[in-house]
Amino acid sequence: MANVSNVTRLRETPAHTAVEVSNLNHVYEGREGKVAALEDISLTIEAGRFVVIVGPSGCGKTSLLMMLAGLRRQTSGTILCAGRPIVDPDPERVGVVFQEASLFPWLSALDNVEFPMALRKAPKDERRRRADEMLNLVGLQGFGGRYPHELSGGMKQRVSIARGLVQDPPVLLMDEPFAALDEQTRMTMGHELLRIWSQTNKTVVFITHSLTEAVYLADEVLVMSARPGRIIDRIPITLPRPRNYEMMASDVFGRLRDRIWQQIRTTP
Repeated sequence: MANVSNVTRLRETPAHTAVEVSNLNHVYEGREGKVAALEDISLTIEAGRFVVIVGPSGCGKTSLLMMLAGLRRQTSGTILCAGRPIVDPDPERVGVVFQEASLFPWLSALDNVEFPMALRKAPKDERRRRADEMLNLVGLQGFGGRYPHELSGGMKQRVSIARGLVQDPPVLLMDEPFAALDEQTRMTMGHELLRIWSQTNKTVVFITHSLTEAVYLADEVLVMSARPGRIIDRIPITLPRPRNYEMMASDVFGRLRDRIWQQIRTTP
């Protein structure tokens, strides 16, 4: 495992806005008529930040993430990434890692990582080089020839993260990527994700239901209300980096987690 302390000291956060959301609303047709899913969401995320979104089930966290990715269209409002609107998927600006690894079972790990570059017809040598680099980054050196059925759950998610990074997007969106993993693997993957983030200077927007995971990973936690989803709190996480597991037992960690829980528990 890489030394997180060393890479963190080298990490430089660019001083500009990576994502800007203004007056975003989303209404869809339900069985009983129109349903307001998201209401008047405005936020800015500075480049290089690790931002975690939490909220009660059904509050629209995933819908918001899909709109940031250009995979779902909002009813009104604007979403800018690097100063330009997001209206369609743009994997060169925004990478996405889903809860399920969703790997193609007939492709090797290396070919799965290459796939987004193959879609845009990048030269084979270039995409092979990038895929190799990303597999190395996520700790899967020597596993490029393995097929998904030969990989553990954590290894599949590493491949998925490598695929999300292969086109070097400045923003990486992650929708509960470790939810299906056992607790030990989930903790390990969180630590590894912080290592990768420290080395790449990506802006990460991460959804989770785990309040412990939220506090452990984040620079800032955004708390959403029950539907219609709104941002009801922005909680800076000032725990020093690099993070370590011992922090979870600290009073500061517990108070931060309790503040998030109180917001979610009392949201109407």
